[in-house]
Amino acid sequence: MKNATRIALVSSSLIFIITALSAPAQDWPQWRGPNRDAKAAGFTPPASWPQQLNLKWKVAVGKSDTTPALAGGKLFVFSRQDDSEVIQCLDAATGAGVWSNKYDVAAPTGPPARHPGPRSSPVVADGKVVTLGVRGTLSCLDAASGKLLWRKDDIKDVPNFFTAMSPLVVNGLCIAQLGGKSDGVVIACDLATGAEQWKWTGDGAAYASPVLMEAGDAKLVVTQTDKRVVALNLADGKLVWDAPFVPQGMGGNFDTPVVDGQTIIYTGTGRGTVAVKLAKEGDSFKGTPLWTNTDNSPQYCTPVLKNGLIFGLSQPGNFYCINAQTGKTAWSETDAKRGAFGSIVDAGAVLVALTPKSSLIVFQPSDTAYTQVAAIKVADGSAYGYPVLAGNRVFVEDDDSVTLWTIN
Repeated sequence: MKNATRIALVSSSLIFIITALSAPAQDWPQWRGPNRDAKAAGFTPPASWPQQLNLKWKVAVGKSDTTPALAGGKLFVFSRQDDSEVIQCLDAATGAGVWSNKYDVAAPTGPPARHPGPRSSPVVADGKVVTLGVRGTLSCLDAASGKLLWRKDDIKDVPNFFTAMSPLVVNGLCIAQLGGKSDGVVIACDLATGAEQWKWTGDGAAYASPVLMEAGDAKLVVTQTDKRVVALNLADGKLVWDAPFVPQGMGGNFDTPVVDGQTIIYTGTGRGTVAVKLAKEGDSFKGTPLWTNTDNSPQYCTPVLKNGLIFGLSQPGNFYCINAQTGKTAWSETDAKRGAFGSIVDAGAVLVALTPKSSLIVFQPSDTAYTQVAAIKVADGSAYGYPVLAGNRVFVEDDDSVTLWTIN
């Protein structure tokens, strides 16, 4: 495999191999996990966190700002190598290459060129893996063999910071937001063939990834576009509800909406957090505003909902907590300043965050104060994706490599 160098050998113990071939509960097959809610159901937090984790293997994979997908004992990685975007399948236990597929595509230009790799995380579903490149190349491959099933790159325009949303696969459809700031589209393609099933063209493209919501007997695709939050009918792509959500300054709509039953919680740079109840009334849908909190505004961090509390990382880089029922701030840090990028995972008894400085930060899911449990270095380079937590394992992708750590 081109540019892939195994730096450390994995333990050959039978117990570890069995763990790597674990039950689906430990899989992380897409952006924000199995249900796109950042909950690591198959992770077992230790009773006491160590000062360091155990390095099992490290593989150079190329430039990337994505999160790898873990499915069926395999790790799927999307990155840039030289003049190509590369989809790689690694053995999750050893880091050994299983297959790779690449295609040539120009890198980002202008200020975004500082991040030449993909921003969109792969999704594994129905025996297939789907990726979306920085210039809107949508690819679908057979997950077992790496055989290309279809590839689409007919929509050429991209947003200012290039394509970043991660596709959603549901009911045999692949949902993606493509195009540029003035001519964006949300499309649904047949997962098996790539044939377009529907297209919505009501706004420019942003960077937020969609999430599925059920309202009455309808399934809805909820996402942020350039200037709005929208809910589209999964069956035909028709708009059933929207609300204005215009970015401020040089910002954009980056964060995935959080769905809690009939409530949609969405966030944006300089605009704080908003909660809306969306209900089906007859043949139409009604959105009822619940609350708005402007105390803390995330920029590149989708909050996580746990035990009726919303935990996020603000634009200056401070963790915060909001009561999801009242919209009131429970607590917020004031001087941590970790930066606007970050990801937070619900790991059961604790919350686990990863920041660009490659520190795995563990803290308590409390409504009274921020209490840090551990801060552990897990990468040499900058990390912009989610840590993938499974069993006692932590997979981390930094700006040029993927590493497997174990907690014991």
